[in-house]
Amino acid sequence: MSTPIEETLVLVKPDGVARNLTGEILRRIEAKGYSLVDIKLVQADRELLAKHYAEHEGKPFYEPLVEFMQSGPVVALRVAGNRVIEGFRVLAGTTDPTTAAPGSIRGDFGRDWGLAVQQNLVHGSDSVESAERELALWF
Repeated sequence: MSTPIEETLVLVKPDGVARNLTGEILRRIEAKGYSLVDIKLVQADRELLAKHYAEHEGKPFYEPLVEFMQSGPVVALRVAGNRVIEGFRVLAGTTDPTTAAPGSIRGDFGRDWGLAVQQNLVHGSDSVESAERELALWF
């Protein structure tokens, strides 16, 4: 029995776009064997980001995170493949780029900038349920 194809949301955050890493991030996703189903450049507004980050509302990092995500364009991707949710999160690396493994997106290109919110290049859905909710928001 084969594993069903999953879809996930991947965001190249404003820092990744500003540093011209979008192409490299896309290359790594495709090199891993995942399929790009849809892609768009978005200037996310507060309403979209409030829905996307609803579970973090009230936490100390919420406002800086929303401000950061509004600071520039975001590349939104619908990516498909077997176990793509888990696989992309490994490809992305741990949330903290300082401890992310070499070879991961965050491990190779991220660093701690000493800012109020971690600028860590990419977002990937963390579960099937999150992926469905997030994809409905962004696409």
